[in-house]
Amino acid sequence: MVAPLLELQDISLSFKGVKAISDISFAVKQGEICALIGPNGAGKSSLLNIINGVYQPDIGYIHFNGASHRKMRANLAATQGIARTFQNIALFKSMTVLDNVLTGRNLQVKSGWLEQALRIGRAITDESVQRRKAEEVIDFLRINQWRNSIVSTLPYGLQKRVELARALASEPKLLLLDEPMAGMNSEEKAEMSGFILDTQREFGTTVVLIEHDIGVVMELSDHVVVLDYGKKVGDGTPDEVRRNPDVIAAYLGVKH
Repeated sequence: MVAPLLELQDISLSFKGVKAISDISFAVKQGEICALIGPNGAGKSSLLNIINGVYQPDIGYIHFNGASHRKMRANLAATQGIARTFQNIALFKSMTVLDNVLTGRNLQVKSGWLEQALRIGRAITDESVQRRKAEEVIDFLRINQWRNSIVSTLPYGLQKRVELARALASEPKLLLLDEPMAGMNSEEKAEMSGFILDTQREFGTTVVLIEHDIGVVMELSDHVVVLDYGKKVGDGTPDEVRRNPDVIAAYLGVKH
């Protein structure tokens, strides 16, 4: 049996006394794609923010890669191998595609700032290694022809792919994707779904994603967790969730 890479235990979160998340627990196995679904305001993005340390839960524990954390901190999450993309693209818009992807390699840099400033010691070899790794990710996501383009000049769908490339450049154990296909047409969604599947298969990366397109979720995911008003109302395989009456009532629509 595959052990969970990530497990949330009794997580609750409130803002100024208003409960955003209530007593949520679920586990994500190593190497699986887990989708978080639910209506707007259900607490999905807040849950991702707890996993990567942007928010601190009121109660509960985060178990990741064999270690337990009462509160995950953003820097700890990054060093432990958790990477993130955002609902609203968070790229350096005035920089090139390559330079954006290189920022994802920051935690892999071995040389110190003085070596880098004077270009001595490990700095030259280090720069070569980081550039090669960034180029490998660019090749993998097929954005080679835009590698030297300024990000702000690219279409929205390509910017989403560049953000995925930057996250993958950090070689994450866990990849958190906040609406990676928002605003995309059906062709772009199919392409992005393919890249997410390729990431899982090629690198064994565990993925937790938020997505509103139920068709995409059911095709892409191994595991689906359903939230409604900050509470978990479904947790299982796509088929199990599809048949769950609480999920049908809360999100997929009651059949008449």
